[in-house]
Amino acid sequence: MAAGHTKSDGPDLAQGIAFSDLADGGKLVGHCGDEGVLLVRRGAEVFAVAASCTHYGGPLVDGLVVEDTVRCPWHHACFDLRTGEALRAPALSPLACWSVELRDNRIFVGEKRKRTAAKPRDAGSDPAKIVIVGGGAAGFAAAETLRRERYQGSIVMLSNDEAPPVDRPNLSKDYLAGKAPESWIPLRGESFYAKNDIDLRLKADVAGIDVRSGEVMLADGARVRYDRLLLATGAEPVRLTIPGADQPHVHTLRSFADSRAIIERATGARRAVVLGASFIGLEVAASLRTRDIDVHVVAPEERPLERVLGPQLGDFIRALHEEHGVVFHLEDSASSIDGGKVTLTSGKALTVDLVVAGIGVRPRTGLAEQAGLILDRGVVVNAFLETSAPGVFAAGDIARWPDPRSGETIRIEHWVVAERQGRTAALNMLGRREKFEAVPFFWSQHYDVPINYVGHAEKWDEIAVDGDIGARDCLLRFKRDGRTLAVASIFRDTASLEAEVEMEREMTAVKS
Repeated sequence: MAAGHTKSDGPDLAQGIAFSDLADGGKLVGHCGDEGVLLVRRGAEVFAVAASCTHYGGPLVDGLVVEDTVRCPWHHACFDLRTGEALRAPALSPLACWSVELRDNRIFVGEKRKRTAAKPRDAGSDPAKIVIVGGGAAGFAAAETLRRERYQGSIVMLSNDEAPPVDRPNLSKDYLAGKAPESWIPLRGESFYAKNDIDLRLKADVAGIDVRSGEVMLADGARVRYDRLLLATGAEPVRLTIPGADQPHVHTLRSFADSRAIIERATGARRAVVLGASFIGLEVAASLRTRDIDVHVVAPEERPLERVLGPQLGDFIRALHEEHGVVFHLEDSASSIDGGKVTLTSGKALTVDLVVAGIGVRPRTGLAEQAGLILDRGVVVNAFLETSAPGVFAAGDIARWPDPRSGETIRIEHWVVAERQGRTAALNMLGRREKFEAVPFFWSQHYDVPINYVGHAEKWDEIAVDGDIGARDCLLRFKRDGRTLAVASIFRDTASLEAEVEMEREMTAVKS
């Protein structure tokens, strides 16, 4: 997962390179000492930053330079070339920067720059206390952004999870497959919260919200006052209701504890059934196959992921999993689980040691409903992510917001979207008035094949395929009335980034 660049990559930039070796708009990887350094030229200016993305170590030399930023080819993180600042999720940490000198038509990279202390914030109009309900992507990103923006007030983060915020996408991918150590999973170490004066309360069950008094009521009777409130309660797995669904070898996957429990069960398992051909279901199937467990996938649809990715990619994904030994039982479902036997509605019986249900999630909107907020298949927010109650914001899986590109209100259950909304909500709780206009992005990993998806297409009338899906080199445009709504790609990272920029520029043109 982590790539990184080492001393062996490229020229020694401390010794300098010819200015003509770096074209305008070009990128070049070299090193300073043992550290990989990326040079980027913009006209007469040259920037030197760390060569690897701080998210999963993606090679930024393969990314895209957009004005004074560079975007990661893997998961579309974005960094400021002047400061190294992480501007967009999923990256949280900044890039290191080096000083650059142009001398005698040569480029010399000097010392690594020390990060300067941020200027004090004018806190005169800031709320005194911000409460965040939820310990997932959106909630964490909001808390992290507030402190990055030098907010000096109180931050209380209420999470009903038993673990601090974690890198949830990894729970069904590398970590579940046994290829990522547990140390990779927390988004930040436990010391981060104390160091940044974030009052993170785990196993905190919120019972209600009083928007008139500005208080959050906890299940233990405690009340927490707020001046601004962010609801980032996320989604919860849809639970099986068939006979036998409550047995100890039947699991769902949402939390760190869930992933650990599946790994513990998988250690002695030989056969597993995954119920549901969702993204998480198929990623679990791939991870269990990596552990050399026989896997059967049971799902009611005709082909996996067709509703999101269309028939061509659906067929490809099925074939990819079958190449790795997964057996599909499509247009079928489980009717009961009796110990080591899963009975299907078709009458088939599958012998199992482990069952994982990935049959979907539903947004946790109960608190919002109790608080009297306007709901519409999610919590309705405006362009600034503020709900119908002033001072109360919502972000992540529960939020339904006005999408400027489609002109519709949408709700998306994507990790990167949640993180980016958390950041925007934080800025707006501080009075910034920044509209949420990010182009949606998600990625899915199946064995060694990543699928990147930019945009949002609930319906389309054409899928234009560029390249060869079977050869794992393709880009698919999902269109309606001739207009591209979304783009999915396999090993077309630059084209995926370019599609994102194209969609951003399209929104800018519409606004102007």
